Amino acid sequence: MLEPLPTLRTPAKPPRRHARGLPARAAFDWLSHGWQDFRHGLAQSLVYGVMIVALSYLILWAVAAAGMLYLALPMIAGFLIIGPFFAVGLYEKSRALEAGETIGLGRMLVLRGRPLGQLAFAGLMLGMLVLSWIRTADLLYALFFGLTPYPGAEDALVNVLTTPRGWMLILTGTACGALFAAFAFALSLFSIPMIVAEKRDALTALGTSFVMTTQNLAPTMTWGAIVAGGILLSFLTGLLGLAIVFPILGHGTWHAYRAIRVVEA
Repeated sequence: MLEPLPTLRTPAKPPRRHARGLPARAAFDWLSHGWQDFRHGLAQSLVYGVMIVALSYLILWAVAAAGMLYLALPMIAGFLIIGPFFAVGLYEKSRALEAGETIGLGRMLVLRGRPLGQLAFAGLMLGMLVLSWIRTADLLYALFFGLTPYPGAEDALVNVLTTPRGWMLILTGTACGALFAAFAFALSLFSIPMIVAEKRDALTALGTSFVMTTQNLAPTMTWGAIVAGGILLSFLTGLLGLAIVFPILGHGTWHAYRAIRVVEA
């Protein structure tokens, strides 16, 4: 006797514990809150931003001194990945303001009572992602222009912008970079604020950040576009605009984290 076919059941959807159903415009609310935190204790945030500008110039000088100035653009793009780590002091200020506490620049730079080891490990992981992206950009250039001696930053820029190979490199690099940046951005966006606020271990924070980002794509993609626009604006001002843009975005990222993250009891 034939047995009846098993009944097909619709597979249960995995839980979406971090989905908040926020609209894309929520990202502009985060930006507004970031501006308010920037203005509250303006001197601290501004000095913090100036220090980031000085660090950026120092890194570019080191790259130029090593004869690898052609990696400057990929490194600036990689700032989208590593940026949340350097904003850790800004998260601490926003956290203190939220709790009604006063905070000075020294407390922003020297975090007491925070899991510094986990922060360092998360920064190391993000730094490895940046190095992977830079290496990928280097290999793409070699793939299109061959294993020839580097002609110099000016000639390399001419090759990329005025030759068919260069145009294909731009298209391929943009496609690869977009996929790489989306993955890395999802990992880095909320991980550092989570370690600061909840003292989570780095791997848990990185994984949870990815879930939070992917389950709230509308506002997080909009926030990513705002961050990219801010970095582009800073680049067009010779990185000087980073002194204002970076603190605002850092404070805004804290409010993005607070809007999406719900800590389980």
